Amino acid sequence: MAQAQQGQGGLASGLERGNVVSPILTIDSDKVFLDSAFGRRVAAELEERGNELAAENRRIEAALEAEELELTEMRESSTPEAFRALADAFDAKVQETRAAQAAKGRAINDALDREREIFLTAAAPVLERLMRDADAAVILERRSVFVSANAIDITAEAIALLNETLGSGQAPKQD
Repeated sequence: MAQAQQGQGGLASGLERGNVVSPILTIDSDKVFLDSAFGRRVAAELEERGNELAAENRRIEAALEAEELELTEMRESSTPEAFRALADAFDAKVQETRAAQAAKGRAINDALDREREIFLTAAAPVLERLMRDADAAVILERRSVFVSANAIDITAEAIALLNETLGSGQAPKQD
């Protein structure tokens, strides 16, 4: 009886707040991350880093093209051996530069993965709270569910509650 009353109390309080009440809930985890204040902050930071890298790549490309043009012009006035040495050195420089820039791109992707992991760890208690409020036993990834009622999707509630509890996830700046 006490359990039934507790369940009904949970049901009533869940309905009063507009929460879903169901043993199974669904969520779009990508949308939760990308549409949350935390995810928007991460996306903006990584977009800025990506734009900086793209600008750097364009500058490097222009410098390498100019260097290649100089090298081409030197071909006629150089011996084949001397030109081959210069061309090989230039090729090695291009390969090293490509590898370095590719590593910077991977670092941006790795940062996204790390931030996503931090977000999911911080989001776990919030999602557990939503589960408790709905008397749910499980939250499933919406994309993994073949068919479901829209009523059990808690994506919007999760975003709202995460924004309320985590915000952007960035520590306040100290003066």
